[in-house]
Amino acid sequence: MHKVRGILIGRMQPVHNGHMEVIKQILSEVDEIVIGIGSAQLSHELKDPFTAGERVLMMNQALAEIDVDPSKYYIIPMQDINFNAIWPSHVKMLTPPFDIVYSGNPLVKQLFEEEGYEVRQPPLYDRVHLSGTEVRRRILNDENWEELVPNATVELIEEIKGVERIRNLSVKEVSDI
Repeated sequence: MHKVRGILIGRMQPVHNGHMEVIKQILSEVDEIVIGIGSAQLSHELKDPFTAGERVLMMNQALAEIDVDPSKYYIIPMQDINFNAIWPSHVKMLTPPFDIVYSGNPLVKQLFEEEGYEVRQPPLYDRVHLSGTEVRRRILNDENWEELVPNATVELIEEIKGVERIRNLSVKEVSDI
């Protein structure tokens, strides 16, 4: 019997409650999900503060927190290649086969539709508050960011001193002129 597998790709900087809601919704439509940790080569930048390994761990722990069966998902770091025409082939090379692409990104939708894939727009959950940008903004402004992310993400960010990392990354270099 063929298992229907979907793929969701995102930077997950950091994993937040919106990601968890989208993943639960996708798992109600498919047998398994491939979760691509996008821009895996980036870290220690204000927009991309966490390493691919940290994001994989965040995702694994957050999925365990909501009792998602580990046999239902694959988490795969994916580096950017900055070559749109071959990006779908790059993704296919890195992942188990998949049937449905879940993305709200117009370019991703276009590229995979051109390859013949069914592309679905995942639902967005409270995008005003549930975004990595908002989580990072709240961290920088010493506001309640913890309410936006799974407990597992809070614990990992604390373990790796992620708040301090983001704050340090936000400081502009002072040059001696």
